[in-house]
Amino acid sequence: MKILILSFYFRPDLSAGSFRASALVDAFCKLSLSDLQIDVITTLPNRYHSFTAEAPATERQAGLSIFRIALPKHRSGMLDQAKAFLTFFCGVMSHTANRDYNIVFATSGRLMTAVLGAWVARRKNSMLYLDIRDIFVDTIKDVLPRKISRVIKPCFSALERWAITRAEKVNLVSSGFLEYFSTRYPQQHFSYFTNGIDNEFLLAANSHSFTPTAVSIKQTLTVLYAGNLGESQGLHIIIPKLAKLMGPRLYFKIIGDGGRKHALAAAISKIGATNVELFPPVNRFELIEAYRAADVLFLHLNDYDAFKKVLPSKLFEYAALGKPIWAGLSGYSADFVKSEISNAAIFHPCDIQGAANALKTLKIQSEPRTDFIAKYSRENISKLMVMDILGVSSNEACL
Repeated sequence: MKILILSFYFRPDLSAGSFRASALVDAFCKLSLSDLQIDVITTLPNRYHSFTAEAPATERQAGLSIFRIALPKHRSGMLDQAKAFLTFFCGVMSHTANRDYNIVFATSGRLMTAVLGAWVARRKNSMLYLDIRDIFVDTIKDVLPRKISRVIKPCFSALERWAITRAEKVNLVSSGFLEYFSTRYPQQHFSYFTNGIDNEFLLAANSHSFTPTAVSIKQTLTVLYAGNLGESQGLHIIIPKLAKLMGPRLYFKIIGDGGRKHALAAAISKIGATNVELFPPVNRFELIEAYRAADVLFLHLNDYDAFKKVLPSKLFEYAALGKPIWAGLSGYSADFVKSEISNAAIFHPCDIQGAANALKTLKIQSEPRTDFIAKYSRENISKLMVMDILGVSSNEACL
């Protein structure tokens, strides 16, 4: 059996899509099936302009081939992203021209990788399994200017419908997506394999460095955010005002990059907040060290209706490390945190005073979240997802 995996990001790149696709490939490889061949088509590391990681254009080992497509230099603008995806599209077409596959799997955060997967599966007469990590059609109305979203939303809605209805199975990374998709595509089969905790964070959680230790509330607390700095996160709205309000009681350390980083820096400077520092993205080893040094881990999604359905992947690594979590969330993700993660304070997105009040409810100490870790191991989730992917062709091929 031959399986094609399409992911715009893959290790060693830094993104939720990269971590998810990489773990899935590892789970496939651990099956050690003699007649299983996995082809991964992805890009050379490009997630952040300020972070570079070396990776070969081609990797091969028993049962696995990885092809990385070089992209033109780009940032977070729509035009740059469109050019980058067009290069990826052309590269995928070239690599698959003379190859056939039983299953095409595509993991997609911004819809177009799902559409590409559907296109390849149609050309190759392959079974299609889609992994949907965001509702792009639902998001564009919030993050793009109204005039632009009015024009392009019908086009993307049509593309979404074509891709979803073409698939034999669709996985939704958040159960919060179910209402949107089930009402539009009632005949489709959905599964719900969420994000999870990668082994690096499981090892860190089990290390002696994370034994419970309290921090005096009289000290200046280090609040860490690590991740994307885009419109979706809305840090340029919340952090400057929150830092100004809290003053010397808190030191905000922001690690990451993205389309709104300059807006964040400008807002910090304009408001005169001296207790915030911005740092470029780091590899996972350095990231874990930053988590260890922090007192509180911060997370925020912008106050848009579309984000009431999502479940940020960052929550899983935050929760694994036992640190207090301070999060501006609403909808499904807020409910998930309240029911699944201990010592986490939730406030409504962009609510400055609500954030300050929520911080007071946290216990400023590390404490293990053993049940959460056992439930949301990425390795275990990936194993189950692999069996689900293989199941879509159970009538067409014998493993």
